[in-house]
Amino acid sequence: MSVVTVVRRAVLWVPDWPAVAAMTEAGLGADAPAAVLHGRGLVAVSAAARAAGVRRGSTRRLAQRVCPELAILPYDEGRDSRLFEAVAAAAEQAVSGVEISRPGLMIVPSDGASRFHGSEEALAEALVSAVAEHAGVECAVGAADGLLAAVLAARSSELVPSGASRDYLAPAPIGSLALAAMERVQREEVERLTSVLTRLGIATLGDLAALPFGDVLARFGPVGVWAHRLASGEDLAPPVLRRSEEDIAVEHVFEDPAERIEQLVHIAKEAAAALDRALLDAGVRCGRVRITARTEKGQELERVWRTDVGTRAGAFARHMTDRVRWQLEGWLSGTAGSSDGGKGPEPSPLVSLGLVAEDVVPLGAEQSYLWGGVSGADSRAHRALERVQGLLGLEGVLAVAEQGGRSPRDRALLAPWGQEAPPARAIAHPWPGRIPDPPPATVPPVARPALVLDAGGSPVTISRRLAISAPPTWVRLEADASDERARAANRHPSEGHVGRVVGPVWDRPRPVESWAGPWPVSERWWSEDASRRAYVQVALRDGEDAVTAVLLAYGGGEWALEAVYD
Repeated sequence: MSVVTVVRRAVLWVPDWPAVAAMTEAGLGADAPAAVLHGRGLVAVSAAARAAGVRRGSTRRLAQRVCPELAILPYDEGRDSRLFEAVAAAAEQAVSGVEISRPGLMIVPSDGASRFHGSEEALAEALVSAVAEHAGVECAVGAADGLLAAVLAARSSELVPSGASRDYLAPAPIGSLALAAMERVQREEVERLTSVLTRLGIATLGDLAALPFGDVLARFGPVGVWAHRLASGEDLAPPVLRRSEEDIAVEHVFEDPAERIEQLVHIAKEAAAALDRALLDAGVRCGRVRITARTEKGQELERVWRTDVGTRAGAFARHMTDRVRWQLEGWLSGTAGSSDGGKGPEPSPLVSLGLVAEDVVPLGAEQSYLWGGVSGADSRAHRALERVQGLLGLEGVLAVAEQGGRSPRDRALLAPWGQEAPPARAIAHPWPGRIPDPPPATVPPVARPALVLDAGGSPVTISRRLAISAPPTWVRLEADASDERARAANRHPSEGHVGRVVGPVWDRPRPVESWAGPWPVSERWWSEDASRRAYVQVALRDGEDAVTAVLLAYGGGEWALEAVYD
């Protein structure tokens, strides 16, 4: 059994940083009640709003009922990262080499800094004073052995003695693990783990640390190992498994000095992708990335970001693209960075960008997937998509994710490929009237008109009481107007329009094999754009052995094809 060396860390934490950043951008005073809304819940609340009874997770309506004068501000992760540069620069007035874990939280090397200031108490006092003086922000500082213990200590402004981190963590609730997740996707995975652990009766970090390591690995995999080590007061990875590897660096020299934020989007993506390729080619991953830049006046800017994202499937490149862009925007907006820690009178254009991967370890040190990993073809496909996106623009390549909603169209969220787009509607909400699972595989961009006919060829209708006029027997979908067979099937010689197409061009009629429904959906009944629809699942026979399942919607006296099932 190997012995794990635990690193002493100091953590600087700005409470409710998203609210602080949003209030700064909006020009609100520190004593104003404000909250940041993300989706349908509040993710950050100012001190004044909290004193008035507003709590995180509350809805807008409930929060404004408690505090009518509450200012609701939008969520913007880029803004939070950009403005946090001023806090990092202020902290470097007291110590050197700060490391940003996420906006609102940074790690400071404790051993050397505390010796320089005389003690950890003096170090904490110097950091709090520097941030208050140079950034105008109140912060808290804590120190402990191990990352999670240091984060919890900072939230209560405590200095945990050496060797006492495990006992300090033991009574903390299991949900505290999410505080050590430095990236959104990782945080969601940790929250799912803590939900399972809570249902299993593991309520505290001490309960988790008491479990055998091998059992946690076998049951929960890499995320379980990560949680067990943090709950035990250890670092993210045992130092004995880390081999000394050379840092990997990439550099991008601008053709023209960059002085506008719009110029940085493509540059950040190219630099992050180049570093990702270099890490993959060397067969390594990294724990930190040092972002450096040089201005037209020769000023050297530098900032370190922690990354817990592996190198598989382009996740690292997407993660670092945002971080690099936000950091460059922070520098261009006027923050001077590590040289003077303040705000310069005029931001100087940038002429070069460098990324240095630090804490480099072999890729084999990552926990492999149980049923195999991602092949090189996946990486090549991701690079091809990035190239197409570079040619067509950010909105030229879209990816589909799930969000909350009742219909399949509402549940589909289109976002630029490679970008983190938080859903506008939470999936966890009940959504009464939602179409039952499994969801359909294909949702066309626009609903296609359809005809639903009974055995006699008459249109099938659905009343407001959900009574179907007759069982559906035939379905006809709108076809391509250039399809000659469809045009011929749509002629009406009895009406004197021989040779001319009347109305939509309908495809051939398909017999109904079976059907289910209807499911009513009534939305926004209180507004002018109220919507009332009824959905029906229909299995259509396309041939002797082929059956296609579709979802049809009836509303306003018309039918439409909403989605197609596999």
